[in-house]
Amino acid sequence: MFHMEQSYFMTDETIAALKKYEQLVQKWQKAVNLVSSASLADIWQRHILDSAQIYTYLPKTAETLVDLGSGGGFPGLVLAVLNKENNGPLKEIYLVESDSKKCVFLTEVARELNVKVHVLNERIENIREIQSDVITSRALASIKDLVCYARPFLKSDSVMLFLKGESVETELQELLPHYKVKMYPSQTDKKGKIVCITEEN
Repeated sequence: MFHMEQSYFMTDETIAALKKYEQLVQKWQKAVNLVSSASLADIWQRHILDSAQIYTYLPKTAETLVDLGSGGGFPGLVLAVLNKENNGPLKEIYLVESDSKKCVFLTEVARELNVKVHVLNERIENIREIQSDVITSRALASIKDLVCYARPFLKSDSVMLFLKGESVETELQELLPHYKVKMYPSQTDKKGKIVCITEEN
């Protein structure tokens, strides 16, 4: 199995910050259902590293990121930690989550890790004023629905990055042809894919 902590962007300081994040998930899990009970024992691999692998696919010029259905912060808050620790290009990171308890958790993790994010306790379809360079999501909806959710946030050169499982090929068949799709193998899940979608101009 690929160990992402060996990658250039996972320094000792970054790993320490993400390990603290892992501890906070475990601490809050009883009060707020952040991850499935089946994956609770393996938060590091199943959630944190799974989210972190997207970082290498962020455009070098991206300044804004919107994470749809952030839940426990995967991948949005993990990417915010990596962006901070690596002096990354992102200046504004928005975590969109309709569950108020999860928003409290996200706000607390951001405070403890000293990471700047905007936690939006709102339904995705109610947000219209933000345009973003990157839109991310994980374990939220089908690709077709994710693209529909993402469209109000898109600029002409925006990139959508979605973590998907083994149903990805079936889901892509429902996507309209004017989207350009690239897929990359997940480093944490043999059946998983990182799906990169852009609109063809």
